[in-house]
Amino acid sequence: MLFHVRMDVCIPHDVPAETAMKLKADEKTRFQQLQRSGQWRHIWRIVGQYSNVSVFDVASGSELHDLLLSLPLFPYMEITVMPLCRHPSSLHDDDR
Repeated sequence: MLFHVRMDVCIPHDVPAETAMKLKADEKTRFQQLQRSGQWRHIWRIVGQYSNVSVFDVASGSELHDLLLSLPLFPYMEITVMPLCRHPSSLHDDDR
């Protein structure tokens, strides 16, 4: 099941710089694990914002929920999720 997920990150200014750097490094490591597994299929940066739009490929909304909770930056994110399905007018048989 595919999901379109927008993540807006807002780390408070009172979080120590070293803590923020560690969170970002841990987030990158976790992201790369999920990307290699095929669960985090695509990611795009939103220009001028500390935000991204991503596509996840997981079995269910519950699995996506657990995956998002596992992100080190989760406590500092506002997340919007939209389930996706193939459009019948698409020229492609896959979801590219």
